[in-house]
Amino acid sequence: MTIKVHHLNYSRSLRVLWLLEELELDYTIQLWERDKNFRAPAAAAEIHPLGRFPMVEVDGRVLVESGAVLEYFAKREGKLEPTDEAEKLECTMFLHYAEGSLMPPLLVSLIFARLRAAPMPFFIKPIARGIADKIDESYTHPALDLHLGFVEKTLSERSYFAGENFSIADIQMFYGVEAALSRASSKRPNMVGWRDRMTSRPAYQRAEAKGGKAVPER
Repeated sequence: MTIKVHHLNYSRSLRVLWLLEELELDYTIQLWERDKNFRAPAAAAEIHPLGRFPMVEVDGRVLVESGAVLEYFAKREGKLEPTDEAEKLECTMFLHYAEGSLMPPLLVSLIFARLRAAPMPFFIKPIARGIADKIDESYTHPALDLHLGFVEKTLSERSYFAGENFSIADIQMFYGVEAALSRASSKRPNMVGWRDRMTSRPAYQRAEAKGGKAVPER
């Protein structure tokens, strides 16, 4: 099996490096850098039409979407997926939840934080900030309270997201948890403890050494 990972700095594609290190599979990396606007380079569309990361070339095919990539390799290797039926269901749920529910309010929060800091004419800034504040008040903050409360409660009841064993659900959830903790770590002790255990795993440390951190330091 020939594996080539297209990895963008500060992105979800760190998940794939981490997974492959956990599985102890051989792979090569093509590193990509974000542009001045923190966007993925347009040339990435030459690898896959979406031009989004991760992109993983496996035996002549290009795999995309991190949850699908994690599931593909876990099933292929027969590792990092729970065998208990209840934990299987939890694992599948968190594979989808990470991007489908947790990431949208985190992304909106990031966009408006950058909007507030962006250079703009002085007479526009109060309007832009007012719009951002209103959306944060009505959507972003309530959504984050709901989802981070759910994540914190989950980790107060079990060691890992799917149950008592590390799985691809933990790899998938890491980016969102790390992004959330970059904003309010002191209020989420179970998330902090889980994050610290994940970053202490040798496979994670090898992945980060090769691909850099998942989330920029503030």
